[in-house]
Amino acid sequence: MIITEIISGGQTGADRAGLDWALANRVAHSGLCPAGRLSEDGPIESRYLLTETPSEGYAQRTEWNVRDSDGTVIFSVDSQLRGGSSLTRDLAKRWHRPCLHLSQLKTKNPVETLVEFVESNFIQKLNIAGPRESSEPEIAIYLTEVLDAAFG
Repeated sequence: MIITEIISGGQTGADRAGLDWALANRVAHSGLCPAGRLSEDGPIESRYLLTETPSEGYAQRTEWNVRDSDGTVIFSVDSQLRGGSSLTRDLAKRWHRPCLHLSQLKTKNPVETLVEFVESNFIQKLNIAGPRESSEPEIAIYLTEVLDAAFG
């Protein structure tokens, strides 16, 4: 396995599922989260080894997690990226970092696509992003299934 670290911002949904996957699979994890460890369900638990940014805004931690990774995968159920997921894609372009969008509704063979993305871009520190739980309640299941099949 090439992945040595999962980076995430700690929000509910895709971010948290990526961190939970890393913990369950004994893969190092890190990332930046907003000041106050803000998330939609309250402060992010201390078991997630995240560093707070100076700002309470989500955009700063999103940008810094893109910047500090070798590449980003954005998981979603929907085929269209919105909000913070769209911002993540745009920031990856700005920072010249490889970025992959895996949509449960659109992506055929997400496991093979993810493995090829990681291998072809020599990604060791993988930033995991995507919608929060309130907008896509099923995202954690999809993300976990793909990561397990690709790297578990």
